Amino acid sequence: MELDALDRKILEILLKDSRTSYREIAKDLNVAVGTIYNRIKKLEDSGVIQAFTVKLNYESIGYDLTAIIGIKAQGKKIREIERIIAKDKRVTCVYDVTGEYDIIVIAKFRNREDMNRFVKGVLSIDGVEKTNTHVVLEIVKEDFRLEP
Repeated sequence: MELDALDRKILEILLKDSRTSYREIAKDLNVAVGTIYNRIKKLEDSGVIQAFTVKLNYESIGYDLTAIIGIKAQGKKIREIERIIAKDKRVTCVYDVTGEYDIIVIAKFRNREDMNRFVKGVLSIDGVEKTNTHVVLEIVKEDFRLEP
């Protein structure tokens, strides 16, 4: 979908605070509330806006450990393995990648024991050959909200 300047401005506002009312957006952009409603509906229907959500501080709710896990898998099993891993609530990202590993997973854990159980569970999935786990020491930037 091609975005015009108004669509982009609406998205920028919603990325900063998805709770912003249509009335506030309309006032900020000097357009009618109905225009904002119609534009946001169009953005939702076309799949540009997939959800209105919050950005959590995971450490404040007990997820103190972030890990990046490379997974080497048998070619025919990769998609199935990705689907299994993606179902785990601790997993924030699953990427099908090129390079030494076939799958990259980013996950949040409460502690090392929780991470250890997860990695051992991954290793027990049929088709997983090996894993390589990197524990994040410090999150410098973690924000998937790109400006449109």
